[in-house]
Order: sequence, then C-alpha cells, then structure tokens
Amino acid sequence: MSSPSSPVLSIRELRKHFVLHSIDGRTVDALRGVDLDVAPGEHVALAGSSGAGKSTLLRCVHRTYLPTAGSIVISTSSGPVDLATATDGEVLRLRERDLGYVAQFLRAEPRRGPLDLVARAAIRRGMPAEDAFVAAAESLRRLRLDESLWDVYANVLSGGEKQRVNLAAGIVSPPKVLLLDEPVSALDPANRDAALELIDDLTDQGVAVLSVFHDLDAMERLATRVVVMRDGVIADQGDPGSVLGRLAGVAR
Repeated sequence: MSSPSSPVLSIRELRKHFVLHSIDGRTVDALRGVDLDVAPGEHVALAGSSGAGKSTLLRCVHRTYLPTAGSIVISTSSGPVDLATATDGEVLRLRERDLGYVAQFLRAEPRRGPLDLVARAAIRRGMPAEDAFVAAAESLRRLRLDESLWDVYANVLSGGEKQRVNLAAGIVSPPKVLLLDEPVSALDPANRDAALELIDDLTDQGVAVLSVFHDLDAMERLATRVVVMRDGVIADQGDPGSVLGRLAGVAR
C-alpha cells in the first residue's frame, strides 16, 4: 500500500461557481479554493453542514460538474490525468476502471437485474465475465439482497434494495478512486451495518475513498481522516476522533 505522501488523487485550488440564470444572474461560489490529497488505502470523509460544498466537491472530481478553476489529478497506470481539463472521452475511460461514484440513487439500465448490473460493472473494470458474476453474487450476498431478486428488473426494487445494488456495482472489482455520496442513507440498521462492513474492506484493498455520510458514526467507523468543509473551503481536518470531537463540541 502506498504511503499518504503518494496520493492517487490530488486536488489543487479547486473552485466552482454557479450562475443563477433563473433568478437574477448572480454567481454563487460553491467551492472557493480546495486543496486535498487522497492516498491509496485512505478513506477521507467530508463533513460539514448542508451547502458547505461536500457533494459539489465529489461531483467535480467525478466531472459531473465542470470545475471553474483548479486541477483534479488522478494517477493512472498510463500517467496522471487532470479531470478538470480532460476531454469527455478521457473522463469516460477513467470512469470505466480508475474512478467510481456511488450516489444515493440507482440509475439502472432498463430490463436488467441486480446480478447482471453488478457483474457488468466488474467486467467494465477488466474482470473476466465468469469471475465477474461470481464477484457480483458475493457482493450481493454480503449486502443481504435476497437471491430471489437478483434477476428482477432493478427499477422495480425498493429504495433500500436499489441502494444496495448501487453500492455493490460501485465496489465490485473496485476502482483506484471511489466516491461515495450518502451510500447508506436509505438502509435499515441491519443492512446499513452490512454495507459499512463492505465499505470498510476497501482500505485493505488499497482503494482511495472520498465520501460524504449523513451521520458521524459512519465517519468514525470508516474514515482514516475527516475533512470539515465550511463555505466552500476546508476548515478543519485530521484523525476522526479529534475532528469529530471538535464538531460535537461545536454542535453543543
């Protein structure tokens, strides 16, 4: 496993603003100069109040949002790529193997079941088809998705079931960098615990994880570092116990 001094994801002076065309054309600064490194095997959890810039940061790294300024460099086997300036084709290729994103909601291909969806995600990351279906089945079992649902069209599943399929697809044959945006928000306690166990395994696999979680418990359990965002900048960061203790003190 690489040391924290060798980041697989390096963000510098990242800025993102939005223009409110439907109101009066004013500009809102969502990110105002973010510097952040994430190393292989690190799980960096983003904390902060609503509107602090956490999800905007994830979406800029995934290139769902095009940054206004700054750089987002991901290290790949063929060299570094700056997601802030990469072409759409380069971004799509990165998403196939090096960069994953698990959002709260599943946007599934029509007429496909969970097993097929998860296996296809593994195949896109280079796993042989036979191995991919075995790995997909193992992920779905660990996430406690009933086997009777594995060939049911994913779009008819419940919210919690869809969230587990989404997570399974994101972590099977995991990419170098994985972005998690509230990946367990719809899960009951038992299924949430199973999902957190699976996410916790990613650090041992050398995956660089950048996440947003709704509750402090998940961050304390999973994160190797917590980064607190406030008004589009990093306000605090450090080991989970210290940072979350400071956050709890502010909340009181």
